[in-house]
Amino acid sequence: MDTVESALRSATRRLAPVSPTPGLDAQVLLAHVLGVSRARLLSDSQRTLTAAQQAAYQALIARRAALEPVAYLIGRKEFFGRDFSVDRRVLIPRPETELIVELALQHARRCGLPARVADIGTGSGCLAITLALEFPQARVFAVDCSEAALEVARLNAERHGVAGRVTFLLGDALAPLPQPVDLIVANPPYTVLAEVEEGVRRWEPHLALDGGAQQGFAEPARWLAQAPSRLCPGGLLLMEIAAWQGAQALAAARAAFPTAETRLYQDLAGHDRVLLVRAAAPT
Repeated sequence: MDTVESALRSATRRLAPVSPTPGLDAQVLLAHVLGVSRARLLSDSQRTLTAAQQAAYQALIARRAALEPVAYLIGRKEFFGRDFSVDRRVLIPRPETELIVELALQHARRCGLPARVADIGTGSGCLAITLALEFPQARVFAVDCSEAALEVARLNAERHGVAGRVTFLLGDALAPLPQPVDLIVANPPYTVLAEVEEGVRRWEPHLALDGGAQQGFAEPARWLAQAPSRLCPGGLLLMEIAAWQGAQALAAARAAFPTAETRLYQDLAGHDRVLLVRAAAPT
């Protein structure tokens, strides 16, 4: 039987041709099988695996070798310091999306807490639920065109104790919102599907990825066009975009909101990542 150390060594070798982080993947998957933390795993490197543990681990490594994301294999992903359940019904939360939360918190400190928040394209619910936790007085709407995704989001809302304050709405883009809101956050499909990394294209939902024409900007542009009637005067819109869409995003935002403040924010890699629109305050 393998020890932890030998199992990790073998798995890392197997994943090296297909993963940019083979050692990390191997550790996360084995820690999941054993039900321990990575720190505990590494401190107990001479532990011998049982036959059942070894079989379960090898099955996960085989799936990872076929490019299935680690988050789907273990059924969860961390976002803004909290764990969210994920599976193939929803896009895996990305660290870049946390910038939307940070900007929303900055705006709240300057301009006051939002009473009504809408998360468009909620997927796993990571943005809606995080904002419900950060703004406990707010009413939150979580919108998605996929009922399957909303099922995952509802489970996450229950897990984090905010199911009573998040209203889940099935429908297209901003159309289901029953009233204007103070804060809109949105993570629309914005990729060019043919150019997406193979593992992402193979396993994650295309509905949440494919932004359509205009180099993936057709869907973000359509969502922006719907936004003026759904955003309160003085309200804030934060939309995630692709790194190459900054100029398109600013042009579309200025067309939709001629009197609003518009600007781009960059992610940690220095790429344009979030479009900010601050609607003109009431006079």
